[in-house]
Amino acid sequence: MHLSRSLILLAALAAATASAQTWPTKPIRLVVPFAAGGANDLMARAAAEGASKALGQPIVVDNKPGAGATLGADLVAKSAPDGYTFLVSAAGVISNSMIKKSLPYKDSDLVPVSMIGLAPSVILVPANAPYKDLKEFIAASRTGPGFHWATAGTGSTPHFVEGMLETKYGAKLDVVPYKSGSESITAVLGKQVDATSEASIVALPYLKSGKLKALANTWTTRISAYPQLATATEQGFPDVRIAHWAGVHAPHGTPEAVLDKMSAAIDTAMKTPAIAERLKGMGIEPIGGTRASFVQFVDAERARLGAVVKATGMKDE
Repeated sequence: MHLSRSLILLAALAAATASAQTWPTKPIRLVVPFAAGGANDLMARAAAEGASKALGQPIVVDNKPGAGATLGADLVAKSAPDGYTFLVSAAGVISNSMIKKSLPYKDSDLVPVSMIGLAPSVILVPANAPYKDLKEFIAASRTGPGFHWATAGTGSTPHFVEGMLETKYGAKLDVVPYKSGSESITAVLGKQVDATSEASIVALPYLKSGKLKALANTWTTRISAYPQLATATEQGFPDVRIAHWAGVHAPHGTPEAVLDKMSAAIDTAMKTPAIAERLKGMGIEPIGGTRASFVQFVDAERARLGAVVKATGMKDE
């Protein structure tokens, strides 16, 4: 009995290994848990374009927005781990379980495959705001009642930026939650609020037209398409570090050989000159890299963002 069970398991393992070696033999689906047109979606489409050439199969981008990106993540978490369904992940894959009361899936149901790229977050104020950098902004916020800071809702990247500024550097900020980043930008333009942060791809047109002023880029390197803007780290605020990133996660149990192949294909895509230059021109930094480097990034982000959630008491009721 035990011998036959062992033989069945060995046969199943051999079949899985064989299919992983021939993978992919049909189109692959990339589920984007956001609407079309945003930074995450644009990075997904660039990755799909390059990786499909490397793998020799079409990669279909499927937008499934809703429930703070949990709708798409849940769909992939419950998909067959056969290498034909992947999630285009973002920070919410890490932070949602920290701030939401419940999730329909476990963090362990999704495994990291590859980094695609990132759009640094840019701290934005009205064009005629009197402060010229982040230091002056923080100092000014401490006088009087403080500043109103727009976010795109609980757990959004602007919410984390506000938390970092407040808990690490004593900025006096009052959160005003909006439904989206575009609503937050409109609020800053109309001076209903004093500041927000938004992905570089969204912020750049407003900066280049002079409609808004940028105080800092919240990533570790300057934006290729807007190198004149100093990072928060360069200005003496190294703990203000976050980006709108896109990666790829797979259902738990997807064969290792498939994960490695997919990761290599995305890395090739991000190193394709035409794709890389197109993304950089929009304010997105192509990253790619290995599976191991993405796992390291995800672990580091989980620890860092977890500390901000704990310090601020951030909860999505």
